Amino acid sequence: MKFSGFTEEDFDVFAVDGLDERMEALKMTIRPKLEELGEHFKDVLSEKTGRDMYYHVAKHARRKVNPPDDTWVAFCSSNRGYKKLPHFQIGLFGSHVFVWFAVIYESPVKGELGRTLLEDAESVKSMIPEHYEWSEDHTKPDTVSGDELSNEDYTRLFQRLQDVKKAELLCGKTFCYSEDLLRDGDAFVQEIEKVFDTVLPLYEKSMDVYEQKV
Repeated sequence: MKFSGFTEEDFDVFAVDGLDERMEALKMTIRPKLEELGEHFKDVLSEKTGRDMYYHVAKHARRKVNPPDDTWVAFCSSNRGYKKLPHFQIGLFGSHVFVWFAVIYESPVKGELGRTLLEDAESVKSMIPEHYEWSEDHTKPDTVSGDELSNEDYTRLFQRLQDVKKAELLCGKTFCYSEDLLRDGDAFVQEIEKVFDTVLPLYEKSMDVYEQKV
């Protein structure tokens, strides 16, 4: 795959005023790159997971007034949609690129997954490097690094996933818009694959829970 990387022009999209204007800029600049990453990583992730994986580029079709603050491509084992399934994401806010494993609020197995992660908290901590980041809300750019989380913080994170209807769990890495790595498409594609390899155990654990329930 020959990927051109992300440039200042891509991040400038999120400063464009107006829903229609920002959507047009997004479609012209970022979406073709997300499609390109989708085509590449659906095959990569199919091989890594042993499942047929499909990609879904965000269309933001429900937006009527406010322009999107971020955009992404998601990968899951269904060609009908990703929101209910454990999945992977590559996307951008105006400040950074994110590469995530994600379980978001539409998932029907969040409670069971939260319980499983609580029971296996020590193994989860050991499988994810401390410099990786966690998020509780995919709509917000804020993250927290694992080396800032105490045992009690991990417990709260997994307990919240179990108990709170709108709770989410995301784990991976973010890359500041100014990082040189983003301009080197080949190197960044390799870095994305490394992140997916690292969070793959979380995906597999989550899919085990999902397949037992659904």
